[in-house]
Amino acid sequence: MRRLILDQDIKPMSEFRAHTAACIQQVQNSKRPVVITQHGKSAAVLIDVSEFEAMTQRLEVLEDIALGESMIDEGKGIPHSKAKEMVLKRIPR
Repeated sequence: MRRLILDQDIKPMSEFRAHTAACIQQVQNSKRPVVITQHGKSAAVLIDVSEFEAMTQRLEVLEDIALGESMIDEGKGIPHSKAKEMVLKRIPR
């Protein structure tokens, strides 16, 4: 996801309401999120669907890595040679 450009990507709720279609078009074209403020404080973030999907996929990979690392720390890992053997048994020859 691209970084915010502060003077373009932060919109008050009133502007978002008045120009919703333009805000959505901006997000789709720029691939940058738009922060929507309410009473001067950040309230929501509008992001492009493809950027959201990519971010979700990256998060899932990071969660899998963290799970694997915690399993290894708990002694639940298996040696590389054993893992390789198990994988090769599943591959039809």
